[in-house]
Amino acid sequence: MKESERELPIRPESLNEYIGQEKIKRNLRIFLDAAIKRREPLDHILLYGPPGIGKTTLAYVIAKEMRAQIKSVTGPSLEKSGDIAAILTSLPKTSILFIDEIHRIPHNVEETLYPAMEDFKLHIVYGKGPSARTLTINLEPFTLIGSTTRVGMLTSPLRERFGIIFRLEFYKPEEIVKIIMRGAKVFNIDIGEEEAFEIAKRSRGTPRVALRILRRVRDFSEIKNSGKIDMDVVIETVKSLGIDDRGLTPQDRKLLKILIEKFNGGPAGVDTLAAILGEDRETIEDVYEPYLLQINFLERTSRGRIATDLAYKHLKMGDGEKPL
Repeated sequence: MKESERELPIRPESLNEYIGQEKIKRNLRIFLDAAIKRREPLDHILLYGPPGIGKTTLAYVIAKEMRAQIKSVTGPSLEKSGDIAAILTSLPKTSILFIDEIHRIPHNVEETLYPAMEDFKLHIVYGKGPSARTLTINLEPFTLIGSTTRVGMLTSPLRERFGIIFRLEFYKPEEIVKIIMRGAKVFNIDIGEEEAFEIAKRSRGTPRVALRILRRVRDFSEIKNSGKIDMDVVIETVKSLGIDDRGLTPQDRKLLKILIEKFNGGPAGVDTLAAILGEDRETIEDVYEPYLLQINFLERTSRGRIATDLAYKHLKMGDGEKPL
């Protein structure tokens, strides 16, 4: 069973159960109640932010709150306009279409979405040249929820068709603790709040990471401690995984060390860093950088990436300060 499938049971069923993102929840509550009162579909929503912070979960919560059916697809799976047309024409009234990685849909699919989002219509062109004709198909009213880690890659025409745009932020440790404790109940794991906090502070402010560590702690406890989770088991687990007390992984530290040792702290271009690390540019920008930027271990400039004084101190390199 995939990790994502194992996280499904712990998804909240309502906005009240959804932990964190308080400002978004307050606004969303008003938008939901207004749409329900008017008996209309919710306006189209764009959710963006780092991976693993609850964009998909929030989309499913919105569907629950609206008592609407939800159809989920990924951007890369929509290769031609016919793919999205087939989905749109099959949607029941007031249902929700969730497109993950919406920044990866091709241009022809995007153009098909424009009239669908604005007027709930499809314009199908058939024939070629002077004999070409346009067939207009009326669609049932629906809500499109798009999710992306790279909002800057969306074209302006697509982005402007979303009436509601939310940026999801990294979570506070106390919010992650609540998510861990709820996840522990679902997985039937007995864990104390102190141990949960130790996991939380190493979870990069990301629920998906926290739940992944929790499951690995359970594995270690079952094999090495008769199923009992105490602080020793938690520390042994995270050390074995190479996760330090700020949530940095071996790859995070490797990226920072390359910056410091090979480029004197930077600046260094992201493509150069990706080549040395054996990763692609998108992985650097979407997986590593958001958290390193959040905790001020990395600066992103027009000339390249720079390791900060905090990164030097954390890695105990040099005298804790970036060379002049």
